[in-house]
Amino acid sequence: MKKFILLYRGPATPAGKMDPGKAKEVMRAWGEWMERVGKNLVDVGQPMEPCNSVALLDDGSEAEAEQLNGYSVIEAESLDNAKDMVRDHPFLSDKTGKFSVDVYELLPNPEM
Repeated sequence: MKKFILLYRGPATPAGKMDPGKAKEVMRAWGEWMERVGKNLVDVGQPMEPCNSVALLDDGSEAEAEQLNGYSVIEAESLDNAKDMVRDHPFLSDKTGKFSVDVYELLPNPEM
């Protein structure tokens, strides 16, 4: 099995800033997705604070970091299989085109 990292992008409201009813609904949807993915969910990940981030550039300067909201790691046979696991992800439920889940295959570290 290959590992894939899922990067969540978009103007999401942190759970702590949602009204309690909406936060409960979001957490329920995440729980249902995690159950569907099952043992293929290697690391549920962590949310990120987009407002408290920076990009450090190789010329020593700083820039605004891309808006990342969090990550998860899953295992799948292929990229197509990983995409199938993500298509019904609750982060994509808004249907406005403002949110995305980027899927990247993680490569094993080379022997050193």
